[in-house]
This record gives sequence, C-alpha cells and structure tokens, in this order.
Amino acid sequence: MRRTIAALTTAFLVSFGLTAVAAPAHALDDGLALTPPMGFNNWNSTHCRAEFNEAMVKGIADIFVSKGLKDAGYQYVNLDDCWALPQRDADGNLVPDPKRFPNGIKALADYVHDKGLKLGIYTSAGTKTCNTAGFPGGLGHEEQDANLFASWGIDYLKYDNCNNQGVDAVQRYTKMRDALKATGRPIVFSICEWGQNKPWLWGKDVGHLWRTTGDINDTWSRTLSIIKANLPLAQYAGPGHWNDPDMLEVGNGGMTDTEYRTHFGMWAIMAAPLLIGSDLRKATPATYEILENREVIAIDQDPLGVQGAVLKSTGGAWVVVKPLENGDKAVALFNETDKPQRIATSGTEIGLDRGDVPAYRLRDVWAHTDTHAEDVISAAVPPHGTVLLRVSVDHKWNSYPPALGLDVQVPSTYPGGPVLAEPGKPFTVTASATDNGHTPAQRVELQVQGPEGWDVTATSPTTIKNLPPGASTSATWQVTPPATLAQGQYTLGLTARYTSSGGRASASASSFAVFLVPPPPPTAGGYLSDLPWLSMVNGWGPVEHDRSNGEKGATDGHTITINGAKYAKGLGAHAPSTIEYYLGGHCTTVTTDVGLDDEKGSKGTVSFEIWANGDKVADSGVMTNAMPAKTLTADVSGATLLRLVVTDGGDGNDSDHADWAGTTITCA
Repeated sequence: MRRTIAALTTAFLVSFGLTAVAAPAHALDDGLALTPPMGFNNWNSTHCRAEFNEAMVKGIADIFVSKGLKDAGYQYVNLDDCWALPQRDADGNLVPDPKRFPNGIKALADYVHDKGLKLGIYTSAGTKTCNTAGFPGGLGHEEQDANLFASWGIDYLKYDNCNNQGVDAVQRYTKMRDALKATGRPIVFSICEWGQNKPWLWGKDVGHLWRTTGDINDTWSRTLSIIKANLPLAQYAGPGHWNDPDMLEVGNGGMTDTEYRTHFGMWAIMAAPLLIGSDLRKATPATYEILENREVIAIDQDPLGVQGAVLKSTGGAWVVVKPLENGDKAVALFNETDKPQRIATSGTEIGLDRGDVPAYRLRDVWAHTDTHAEDVISAAVPPHGTVLLRVSVDHKWNSYPPALGLDVQVPSTYPGGPVLAEPGKPFTVTASATDNGHTPAQRVELQVQGPEGWDVTATSPTTIKNLPPGASTSATWQVTPPATLAQGQYTLGLTARYTSSGGRASASASSFAVFLVPPPPPTAGGYLSDLPWLSMVNGWGPVEHDRSNGEKGATDGHTITINGAKYAKGLGAHAPSTIEYYLGGHCTTVTTDVGLDDEKGSKGTVSFEIWANGDKVADSGVMTNAMPAKTLTADVSGATLLRLVVTDGGDGNDSDHADWAGTTITCA
C-alpha cells in the first residue's frame, strides 16, 4: 500500500511538471530587488470590479511621473487578479480580458516602459487564481506562462497560493522560479503564500520577497496584527530577499492619517515592499504627503538592507531600531494603544556610540525637524501613532535646539480605562516639560489647547527661564468642557515654545490627552446589541450587531450560530477584541452566552472576559469551535464602565469568530 500511495503521489506531481522530491535549491543571485520593491498594485482599491482596466493602469503610470512618485523611488505598476479571461486559448495560453485590456498586456507594458517604469502581473501557484470567477492559475503551466510573461515585457510576478491541490509549496514556487530564470528576462518574483509554510525559512532561495501573513484590510486592528506578526522576522530579510507584510492601504479611507503614518512608517522601518494600494487618481493631499515622504522612503530603501528589530515592547509601547548604511539608526517609537503614551529609549540602548560628541542629533522624519539629545530619546506618541526618528552622531549637534520631553497628566476613569469628560464639569490637567538635551532651554512656555468651546485656564505659572539639562518644569490648568457636549472623542494638546542656547527659537513636538464623552447611561435593561458602545477595537473588521463577524464591512456577517444553536441578538467579534459600554453606575448584571461561531467550521480558539471598571468579573476560559455555548453571568453593580474582551486563546487569531450571543444587561 505504501508503494502504491507513493507512486500515485509521484504521478500526481509529475502531471503538474513537478517531482516528489525537490532538488536542492540555490540562492538567487541576480541583482534584483536589492532594496524593497516600490510601486502600485490595484487590488486593495478595486478588487475585481470593472474599474480595474487599461485606462486605470495607464492613469496610475501617468501619475507616477506627474506627481513625482517615480522620482521618489516608485517604479512597479502591478496588475492583480482578474486581468485574464476565465479560460486559456486553444494553445493553452493565458488571454487578457479584451474588455479590460483591449490592446493587450504587451502594449500596456510598452506604455509603462516608455515612462521609465516597470509592469507587474499576477497569477496563482494553483489550478485557478483566488477570485471566485475561476481564472486559470499557473500550476502545471509554469514554463508556458513564464515565457508568455517575458514576451510581454513583464518585470514583476506576484504568485498567489489558491487552489494549489495540496502540492508542496516549496516545489510549486521553485518550479516557477526556474521557469522565470530560464526566460532570460529579469523578473522580480513575489511569493504570495500568506506565510502558511513559513516562507521566511526557505524563500531566500526561491523568490525576492514573500508574504508573511494573510491579506491586509483597511482597518487599524488588521494593520496592527500584521505589524506584530512581521516584526519578529527581521533576521530573514536582506538585499534581494524581503519579508512582505502585504500592500499598503494608505489613502483608502478606513483609517486616520495618524494610523496611515504608522502603517507607512512601520513598513519602512521593517524594510517592507512599498506597494501603493489606493487609487491615486482620487487620493487626497494628505495621502500624497505620506506616500511621498522621501525621508521615510530613505529608511525603507537604505542600501544596508536591514529590517528593523524590536528593542523593547511593554504595555503597547514599542521601540524598533533599524541600522542604516551611514551609521545612523532609525528608531520607531510606536504606540499601539488607544491612549497617548510617552515612549523612551536612549542612544546607549540603541547601540549608537557617540564617542566624544556630547549629544546626538534627532531628525523627526515626519515633522522634518532637528533637535539634540544628550542620551534620552523620547516622545509623547498619540494613540495608534508612531514617531519616526533618524538618530545620528553629528559634530554640529549644538546647532539644533535641545529636545524637550512633554507630558500631560489627566485623571483616569479607572486603571487601564479611557478618560471620560463630563459636560460642564471642570477637571485639572498637569503638564510638564523635561530638557533632554546637553544645553539649557533658556525660556520655556507651556501651552495647553482644548477643543473649540472648551475653557482652558492656567492655575499656575506656565513659563520658566533657564531650564537646565535633565531638569523638568510643570504647570496646571483647569479645563471645563461645554455644558452641552456631543458624544465622541476629543483631544487636548500640549506644546512648548522655547528658546535654546544661542537664542534659537523652536517648538517641541506636542503631547496629547484624549477624552471620551460617553452616551447617556442606560436607564433600563435590554440587549447590549441595542445600546451604543463607548469604544470598540476588533481583530478583523467591525464588531457586528446581531450578526457574526463578517471580517470586512458592517452587516456582512450571518445569523449568530454556536454549535448549531442560533441567536437573533448579540455581538459578532473577532479576536483580539474589546468593546466598552458606559454604564454610569446604573446597572447590576450582565448575562450572555459565549462561543465560537459555526461559520468557520472547526477553526478558532478564544476566551471571553467581562470587566467592570478595572476588575475582571467573569472569564470563560479557553473555548474551541467544538464546544457548545457557555453562559456567563457577571455582577457589574455600581460600575462606570463595562468591558467585553475576547482574546485569541494563546494560539493566534486565525478564524477566531467570537459571539457574545443574546447578551442582556439589567439596569435600574
């Protein structure tokens, strides 16, 4: 029987032009992708819709030139799925869709090449591509497709992972590598197998870049999960072989500009490919400002080719360091949380020896400003924000003002929770500044700015003269929100205007405090899914009301179903998830059935927690999809805030569709 199975396996592989035992692979050494590829891919903005066509692609190429993106380093204009007809021609060749590409791919490549750019294309290492229309894949057609792509003038191939018939990934991708090489045309080879078979362990010998995760989407939670998955893989990246955390979502509208700067900046410090995924014909000035930031791009494209590594990570505050070719260090101070944080490291800690130079130069590549720091490198980082610095040893350090560390202290509602602002009720804010430089700040004036309509009155002196290196100063303000205040999020800002030694005036980076104005507390019991939440963070897509988690947009889930039991009411989440409700001390009991939704079959492992203020009052323990719903009842008497938390059960969050089913709350 063993011989029969082995023979069948060999015959199956041979039918696709593969062998059962892969030949020893040799590392690519073709001079391609010596820095991470930069360019465009249409998928994130168009998917398979009709707007993906020849006119769009030509328009993107035109914009690369006219808007300066080509000069900034972007060169690949890449087509994704749906460019072909669903069937090959009589000779077995792929056929461009004549409606989308009436002049064919060769003519499109010529157009792109005439602009000094390069054209990329897509197919899958399977019998069909990933789209449900069933476009033909490359499995068993590697040489034929590679030759066709080369004849068209293709410069980049994204090779996906769908419908792979269970054939070994290394063999499938190696087969296409060899086919591309045999054409004699230099073609960058992008391995898109979603990190399923740990391509970072073998991809260096097969392709120029490899996907480390599943698909990105235009949400903060998904972007954050990808950052966390890609950061530990720094040792595997280098010139000609890169970790690929997927294409950029910058400008697609699902995140804030702060989050998009983090997205772009973290991709840069991770030496990731920078493939624009937004329709540049519709992009805002803010989007172009992010995508064209040449100081950030220079960090990504640094010829040393080192991916930034995590120096430390505590409480959602990350320090990531990337050595650069000229001896500088790029440092990302990254705040994953929903609250502002001061994040700090030092020149000594990042391993930059300044010798006999008294201070470092800190270049903020987003603000385009320079300061000097004796050793402490710190910044107040807004929620979901990243301060990206280029730290160098500079004998002209004294021509830059000293770096100030700024902080705002505000009363917290409960440990680990948000800060709530009540309409018309005053509270006290304390702001402080610390001179982190080697020279004194001769005059420091602290300024707190509230949202429009908020009364902000200083209650202590706000100016100090001659703040010595290492010393701090502070001031207090009384802040009163308007008597009528809409529910939502509000930001209080702190800046310091100061004069440094030599009379140079400067303004430090700002610090922030974020306040939430809650909805009215519930005055009667009922289903939680009928009440507005105070805040929501979800592992994939939004939390759904009375549906399972659909992972993308609102209302794309299904009827909540746990182990065959259906529920008309509830919340559909995806680990990791946190949903907060403002109770105002009016409620007593929460009751819910919890479990994994049936829509993911046997996949998924999560745990459910209920928190009242800062105390955990119920915990389901780890649950799998095979388990029936578990009923949790929690005492929330007197609590101001209710927090529903879903964790990934300790094994990652793949398919972790978590249901808070039939959740009710009792209130007075």
